[in-house]
Amino acid sequence: MIVMLMRRILLGFITVCLVSIIIFSGIEMLPGDACTQYLGEYQADKELLEQCRKDLDLNRPAHERFREWAGGAMTGDLGMAVDGKTKISTIVGDRVKNSLLLAFCAMLVGIPLALILGIITGLWRDRMPDLVISTLAIFAMTIPEFVSATLLILVFSIWLGWLPGIVLTSASAPISEFFPEILLPVIVLSLVMCAHIMRMVRSSVIDVMSSDYVQMATLKGVPYWQMVFRHALPNALLPAINVVALTIAWLLGGVVVIEVVFNYPGLGRLMIDAISDRDLPVVQSIALIVASIYVCVNLAADLLTMLANPKLRTVYTRK
Repeated sequence: MIVMLMRRILLGFITVCLVSIIIFSGIEMLPGDACTQYLGEYQADKELLEQCRKDLDLNRPAHERFREWAGGAMTGDLGMAVDGKTKISTIVGDRVKNSLLLAFCAMLVGIPLALILGIITGLWRDRMPDLVISTLAIFAMTIPEFVSATLLILVFSIWLGWLPGIVLTSASAPISEFFPEILLPVIVLSLVMCAHIMRMVRSSVIDVMSSDYVQMATLKGVPYWQMVFRHALPNALLPAINVVALTIAWLLGGVVVIEVVFNYPGLGRLMIDAISDRDLPVVQSIALIVASIYVCVNLAADLLTMLANPKLRTVYTRK
């Protein structure tokens, strides 16, 4: 098991490095740079552009700038923003806090609801509860997020006037000031994640309930609900761990569409702003943070799966 963990950690590190290289290369290939964004490609004097690029070290080769940034990131120093005055850790810190708040609230609502609905639809397969809930889940999965977000704003903010339609709180504000502005984004994210997890749990419950050992337990007279809660559900929920982990990583990485629609000051919105400003150090830092989140959450999901499944522990121990 230790060898497997080391292999996963190594693959995760390689993934983070590749993501950083791809992001850096992609932005380098875009037309213009930070100086042309600030000064204007056509309005600014060529001497001013050259001086700006010299001040920001943009006239250095790309591989040297990437090597310097990557070396600092490995020691925890993300460097300075493109203006040369603001630390990236200061900019990203507040946005990470806000994204964590949004993700935590969505998980608190979406994951328990998805598990409950998945179990209900799996146990009452092809009955009225299953048909109604599954139909609603399909709609939640197929409707784009910006459409559902816009509809919620239209209904609850414009027509009814119950909730704010956009977030006006600054990124550095305390967590308590984001309520009730955060409620609509949480509802949208909860609907999306609940639908995906619920479908996975439903399929897993159906497979387990039709397995041989469940049918044998039924023939031996084991009470139905005892068999469900003691034997069926623990095995049925194991495959859902990876789906939940991917959903959590998706949330913690920042949902760009939701944050843009609701003007939420999270990592996704910061990424869009940094790309438009050609703020390459900030873009690289966010890409590194998001990739690290995905790697860590998936590694935690693998560990939980192994701990919950004795067969996997035995296989990896033998290896």
